[in-house]
Amino acid sequence: MNWRLMLTVTLLLGALISGWSAWRQKDTIVAEDPADGRTDYLLRDFDIVALDNEGREAFSLQAPEMQQTPGARTLELVTPLFHVPEKEGDGRWEIRSQTGWVSEDNEEVRLRGDVTADSPEGAPRPTRMHTEAMNVFPQRNQATSDAVVDVEQPGSTMQGTGMRADLDSGRIELLSKVKFRNEPTPRR
Repeated sequence: MNWRLMLTVTLLLGALISGWSAWRQKDTIVAEDPADGRTDYLLRDFDIVALDNEGREAFSLQAPEMQQTPGARTLELVTPLFHVPEKEGDGRWEIRSQTGWVSEDNEEVRLRGDVTADSPEGAPRPTRMHTEAMNVFPQRNQATSDAVVDVEQPGSTMQGTGMRADLDSGRIELLSKVKFRNEPTPRR
């Protein structure tokens, strides 16, 4: 037998075996949907204003990145800066964190990682809250936390686990393990 004929028969036999093997395994191969795991949209370096049901500003937001969660209409944020307006007056709470999540209806904002909330400029009693986790409800101007929260005001510092806050009135309620330190200001 000729070596060329032997090579041709071997190559033909190899092609037939690999074709038959691929045909048998075609049912076990699952094609991936190209949209799996991809976001609906992605924004970078943006400013946005979210409105409440009555068309008033619920909050404004600045962040370097925001994406819509695949299959949902929720938003995931990287290092967001929220401005939550007071219902009465022109002041705005400034709230920062490492990450954020906004519900589909803009009713709830979940902030995680180094969360800091500062009362509006010119507030009669300036307040700063610091925690690792805070949920903000901008349409009701309320905030909650189950984590340890530090509250600083001129002359005093409070710390507690769990918190409820009314951002309009500035009323902050610490729920458990509360510590209070008074630092009186010197009289002139």
